[in-house]
Amino acid sequence: MNKITEKEIKIIIADDHQLVRRGLRQTIEAEPNFTVVAEASDGQTALGLIAELLPDVAVLDVDMPKMDGLEVARAVAAKNLSVEIVFLTIHSEEALFHHALDLGARGYVLKDSAADDIVSAVKAVIEGGYFTSISMTNYLLARQASVKPLEKPRRTLIDKLTPTELRVLKMLADYQTSKEIARALGVSPRTVEAHRANMCQKLDLQGSHALAKFAVQHRGQF
Repeated sequence: MNKITEKEIKIIIADDHQLVRRGLRQTIEAEPNFTVVAEASDGQTALGLIAELLPDVAVLDVDMPKMDGLEVARAVAAKNLSVEIVFLTIHSEEALFHHALDLGARGYVLKDSAADDIVSAVKAVIEGGYFTSISMTNYLLARQASVKPLEKPRRTLIDKLTPTELRVLKMLADYQTSKEIARALGVSPRTVEAHRANMCQKLDLQGSHALAKFAVQHRGQF
């Protein structure tokens, strides 16, 4: 049984925009076992709540008053608090991305895709993996290439895929559409969609783009 189904996952959201927090809370709490235990509008408050409530995951806006998200992450590490960090940001610069992960974060989600990505990000970091918005996956791949094997929980799940499903996954990693994959395999697009649905179930993925993001993030590891 994985960590997500074992127990309630407690999450703190820190962002200085109330509408952003509200949208994230609604999306996160639509997921079974995911509970937002607190919200903060600034980094200082966020750090205090993390220390007090010890959540499983803290979703931190990079740009916040009093303490920005990076400062909060640095303080969390200094206090040796056991919490996974997912950064939420409008910034897509590679240097900032690497700085964020150097501080111990495992998730880096761009705000323009947060509605689609935030649940997948929380799941990934809870399971000990990494997650970033799809437009930034090359940064993560470059970082991980040659130093980090695929996490065992996902590796075990991938081993359940059939040879045909693995072919589909590899083509998804090359940004091919279902129609393109169908032509390459000599099957109907409906058959490809059935393969995709089966893979999502086996890999415990949800959301319309989750499988494609997974394929790109783990390119070369299956």
